[in-house]
Amino acid sequence: MTPKPRDGHQKSAVSKSDAVYRTLKRAILDQALAAGTKLPEDSIGERLGVSRTIVRQALARLNGEGLIELRPHKGACVSQPSLEEGRDIFAVRRALENLVVDSLIGKLTAQQIKRLEAHVEAEDKARLDNPSISIQLAGEFHVLLAELTENGLLSRYVTELVSRSSMILSLYGRPHSSDCAVSEHRELIAALARKDRDKASELMDHHIEAITTRALLKSNSEKDFPDLLAAYAKEEGL
Repeated sequence: MTPKPRDGHQKSAVSKSDAVYRTLKRAILDQALAAGTKLPEDSIGERLGVSRTIVRQALARLNGEGLIELRPHKGACVSQPSLEEGRDIFAVRRALENLVVDSLIGKLTAQQIKRLEAHVEAEDKARLDNPSISIQLAGEFHVLLAELTENGLLSRYVTELVSRSSMILSLYGRPHSSDCAVSEHRELIAALARKDRDKASELMDHHIEAITTRALLKSNSEKDFPDLLAAYAKEEGL
């Protein structure tokens, strides 16, 4: 039987790994860590005050979402997807997001609809307080929709595609108002609540198309790796 202190230690390790994962993910999607930036386990561990094992776990998750590349004998680096890859990613995401809508029509409970509405309220609040968090929540809205289908495989693929889409937008997307995402998400929830399949599908299709058309090339600025994680880590309690 595993001693209780060890259970606590394991939970703490999982919590730290999740915090490191979120810290790095936000830094990547905000382009604080630019495409191609090397991610040495020892430097990250030292900066965030965690072991290399915990950093490795976080990097594995990011690799699974396509945000970083783990290269044999060369370590990890931030992914550098091309604009053409971005178009392919959005094409697949568009199809899967419509499958999500089709799976949810007539099946959402009142409690699940309230959960979606609460998420969008959080998006709206963050829009004024923290635009970076607002953009993150906008992506997580789509992940939540996929989770509500209770189709594990669909949820997994949508989660990965949302992460990859966010990276494409951070690299190539032109600035946009987060008001759009909030209003479009509210309209989608209303259509799902009415069990209006055609309208919900139309709204989702238009929403993903609008995101896709924002993909325009822009330049990236170089940033200093050693200190740029500090602000993100602080928010995650590291």
